[in-house]
Amino acid sequence: MFLRRSLFPLLCSVAVAAPLAVGALGCDNKPPPKVAAVKAGDMPEGGDWTGVYYDQTNGYLHAVKEGDTVSAKWRTTAGDAWGELSGKVTGDLLKFEWKEHRIGMVGPTATRSGRGYFKYTVPKADEAHVIKGEWGLGTDETGMKWEGVKQLNRKPDPNSVMPDEIEGRGQGGGWDDTPGGKPEGGGSSGGGEEKKDDMPPAVE
Repeated sequence: MFLRRSLFPLLCSVAVAAPLAVGALGCDNKPPPKVAAVKAGDMPEGGDWTGVYYDQTNGYLHAVKEGDTVSAKWRTTAGDAWGELSGKVTGDLLKFEWKEHRIGMVGPTATRSGRGYFKYTVPKADEAHVIKGEWGLGTDETGMKWEGVKQLNRKPDPNSVMPDEIEGRGQGGGWDDTPGGKPEGGGSSGGGEEKKDDMPPAVE
């Protein structure tokens, strides 16, 4: 009788603790980051990461390569946000981290960030060079397509995408980085798991 009375509280404690332990484990069961299944190759002949790349959604990406690092800034075509990215280059592959800022907004929703990648391509010898890749939110580096067409005879000017003082107060209008004509090529930023209104790709 004494043994039964002693074991009863112990068994009750185990019965209560077991579901709690399982529940705690379940809370940490987050999906792993989405990693791009891409491999680096040789840089195409005549290719150079430094340049200006146009994408229909993300506007002009001004990229500068120094050593094995590429840094870039962009302004969305709508003119409502600007972003910056930086990453390491291995041959024709650039893997980067990015951050985008909503112009005229403050607080935690004003900035978002993530990861992504670009592959440098030369479709044909007489055609414009193109960077193709994806960007993702948080620790993901995939999710949304990002494609930028390199603009001929344009030198990158990363600081040109920065909002002026008036825009920074939320009173600015659109933004145009196309002096003297239309962009070469269209690029693409479509499809995927996240919506543009919720953010690289060409790098919301």
